[in-house]
Amino acid sequence: MNIEGHICFLRALEPRDLDVMYGWENNTSIWRVSGTVAPFSRHQLSRLIEEQQFDIYATRQLRLVIESHVGEVVGAVDIFDFDPQHRRAGVGIIVSDEFRGQGYALDALNTLEQYARESLNLRQLWCSVTEDNLASLKLFLRAGYEECGRRKSWIITHEGEFDEILFQKLL
Repeated sequence: MNIEGHICFLRALEPRDLDVMYGWENNTSIWRVSGTVAPFSRHQLSRLIEEQQFDIYATRQLRLVIESHVGEVVGAVDIFDFDPQHRRAGVGIIVSDEFRGQGYALDALNTLEQYARESLNLRQLWCSVTEDNLASLKLFLRAGYEECGRRKSWIITHEGEFDEILFQKLL
């Protein structure tokens, strides 16, 4: 399955994505963004790739790889907490350092929104971003998400306490 954007497309996870996923999931500098507290093994990630072959209605989540039109793996976008009854889901995105600032994140997010609306019949997407994650704040605001709440001192790290800002977008 490929979902076409302007400068990238979204595709299903494949076994060949294992090494790049291993790098993303074990990058401790982004653990607090993803809520990760321990490393992932290659075996765990292989199972995740296999599980993604099941229906989103069964797993309630979907990870799609962001790939450039020339075949470079740029990042990934996730749908999680998929709720078909209330027609909503959470969204998360990661773009590898070398591809940041080139428009891939916004194009992937717009492409995901179209897929969520047209194929999954979703009415809204939501996300949460820590107040110090300026790139993500800028991305979601630029994509038309609206701030709908704030959790004070929600994320606690050795760097300090951070508010978590909640966003949603009606599709």
